[in-house]
Amino acid sequence: MAISVYDVRDTFARPRLVLPVRRTAAPGAARRRPPTTALLTGLLAMVEAVGLLAVALHGLDGLLTAPSRPAGPVLAVALLVLAAWIVLAAGSGAAVIDGSGRRLLVGVAVGELVLLALIGVAAVFVPVALPLPGLLLLATAVPVGKLLLAGSPSVVAWLAAGPRPVERRPDPAAAHRVLATATLGVIGLALGAVALLGPVDQQVRTGETAATTVYQP
Repeated sequence: MAISVYDVRDTFARPRLVLPVRRTAAPGAARRRPPTTALLTGLLAMVEAVGLLAVALHGLDGLLTAPSRPAGPVLAVALLVLAAWIVLAAGSGAAVIDGSGRRLLVGVAVGELVLLALIGVAAVFVPVALPLPGLLLLATAVPVGKLLLAGSPSVVAWLAAGPRPVERRPDPAAAHRVLATATLGVIGLALGAVALLGPVDQQVRTGETAATTVYQP
């Protein structure tokens, strides 16, 4: 028989769900370093993301200024898809380096291979002036390389060990609060001085012409 309310609560209460505790690195513990193959996998994915961003920025100007540019909704959807592709490519590489997993990287690589296959099929019906087979083979090397590197034994063992332990570091702003406040104040004063004491170009009034004569000694 239960003696108190606490005994009744302990008798009929359901077992609590035990959540996994996030590992933290002990002070002085050796931090695990990712293998070379994991670094190469993540670096390849990040370089791909940077390349996609560069291509997007280079072609966006010409696309917007072209006389036959696509409609606004189509352009917005294309930009969203491209931005998601860049973020997923970079994030999948960072996940492999951190040891979180390779599922995202494999999914992105398979999606890229499917996209390249669709482009190759479409090129059969739509003639293109560019050497498309060579470009497709060159582009296929990136997702295939990511899949091969992600499936290597060293990367599999690295991911099986789980994410690297989080190392707790003191907040530098909290440790040096006076120095951070003084630095912020100096920056604010410098910007205010530049805004107040900086030279201002004289505006040309209506009906006047700016002098363009250069006097030389």
